[in-house]
Amino acid sequence: MSATRTPNTGPPPSPREIEDRFSAEGLTPRRWGNAPGDTYGWHSHSYHKVLYCEEGSITFHTRHGDFELQPGDRLDIPPGTEHAATVGPHGCRCIEAPR
Repeated sequence: MSATRTPNTGPPPSPREIEDRFSAEGLTPRRWGNAPGDTYGWHSHSYHKVLYCEEGSITFHTRHGDFELQPGDRLDIPPGTEHAATVGPHGCRCIEAPR
């Protein structure tokens, strides 16, 4: 199983709208952010990760391809999926939760 990107259509949702999306799925999110060009090495999680980009951009790398996220885009990463990430040129702020 591979990660799945759901692109945002229309104007980016507000942080509150994204929180409401998590709440509707019964998930408790946490926010994090990184500076431009920061990277995360290859790793995986034992849980399904649901993540939204709130601000800036970040590219997630998987063994099946890359997923560039812009504000409002969602990424679902199944348990055990190896991934790494590279933060875009303006940094990023994301919100995520385990499912």
